[in-house]
Amino acid sequence: MARLKNIGVYPGTFDPITRGHLDIIERGLKLFDLLIVAVAESQSKAPLFNVEERLDILNHELKKYKKIKVESFDCLLIDYVRQKKASTVLRGLRVISDFEYEFQMALINRKLDPGIETVFMMTSESYAPLSSRFIKEIARLGGDMNSFVTPNVAKRLKEKYGVKKG
Repeated sequence: MARLKNIGVYPGTFDPITRGHLDIIERGLKLFDLLIVAVAESQSKAPLFNVEERLDILNHELKKYKKIKVESFDCLLIDYVRQKKASTVLRGLRVISDFEYEFQMALINRKLDPGIETVFMMTSESYAPLSSRFIKEIARLGGDMNSFVTPNVAKRLKEKYGVKKG
């Protein structure tokens, strides 16, 4: 079996995964032999879905891709990337305000391990306004989420919030 040379890690809370995340994943697949979609346990963010639910949702959404592995982690990202023998962290950018935070994180990660690069990918224009926080609010209030998440994710959000309509 050929050894994988180019492993990327796309970390996030994915609470829930959006069409914007899927856009970055699909385009990121072109850059790596293997892309690990790494679910941060992130209890500090008080996620709506627990880590097992997020892994289940991601595995369902990403099952058609051969070069993807879905895992969770609960340590420093840079330590996780090292453990996976990855060379690159993939980060999606939606709007200018994302850049400042992501740039700071990339600089810190470079300080912690100069051998691991961070690659920023701009989301497609149609997904720029998406944020999981807004999507959860739309779901909680029974709004139409079709433009923002897949039907499976919309169903899971409705179940979580106990929404009957829509």
